Amino acid sequence: MPTLTREGDVYVLDLGDGENRFTPDWLAAMNTALDEVERTPAPLVTTASSKIYSNGLDLDWLGQHGDQLQDYVAKVQGLLARVLAFGVPTIAALPGHAFAAGAMLALAHDFRVMRADRGFFCLPEVDINIPFTPGMAALIQAKLPPAAALEAMTTGRRFGGTDAAAAGLVDEAVPEAEVRTRALARAGGLVGKNPQTLAAIKNQMYVGPLAALREG
Repeated sequence: MPTLTREGDVYVLDLGDGENRFTPDWLAAMNTALDEVERTPAPLVTTASSKIYSNGLDLDWLGQHGDQLQDYVAKVQGLLARVLAFGVPTIAALPGHAFAAGAMLALAHDFRVMRADRGFFCLPEVDINIPFTPGMAALIQAKLPPAAALEAMTTGRRFGGTDAAAAGLVDEAVPEAEVRTRALARAGGLVGKNPQTLAAIKNQMYVGPLAALREG
C-alpha cells in the first residue's frame, strides 16, 4: 500500500512493493496521502519499492465487481486529474515497469525519471482490447508529442527507459541507483512554489484533459 514520508523539503510517496494495481483500497490510500501533502505543501516524488511502478487497473477485482465499473473508473480518473492539477511540483521516479493506467499516472506528474536499463513504459490497451476513455486519451495526448502518442496508443509498444526518454515519454533515463536521487534533486529545485498559483496554472494548462477526466 502507498506510504508517505518526508525527506527534508520533499515528500516521497512509495506506491508499494508489488504490482501496485489500482484497487479501491489503494486508491483511497493514495488520496489520503495527497490530502496530507496538501495540508503542508512541498514537492512530491512518487516511486515504488519493487521493480514495478504500477501495472494500473486491477482487472481481476474489476472482473468480480462489474457492477461497480462506472464508480471505479470515476475514482481512477479522479486520481489522475488530482495529480495532473496538483498544487505542488510532482516527479515520478520509475524504478521499472509502468503499464497502462500506471503509465498514465506517471504522465499526470510534471516530470518523469526512469531507470534506463530495465523496465518498460507501455500503454497496452490496444492489445488487451480496452479502448482509452476520453479523459485518459486526452491526458496522454496532452503530455506526449503527437508522434509518440500515436505510437504508444496504437501499437502498444514497450518502451525501455532510454527509448522512452528519446520519444519524450519521460524526461530522463538514468542508472537504477540514480533514479530516486535525480527525482529528489528535481523536486528539491522546485521548493517554494505557491500552491494556489501552481494549481491555477496547471488547471489552465490542462483545462480540456481535466474536464474529460472529471466527467468520469
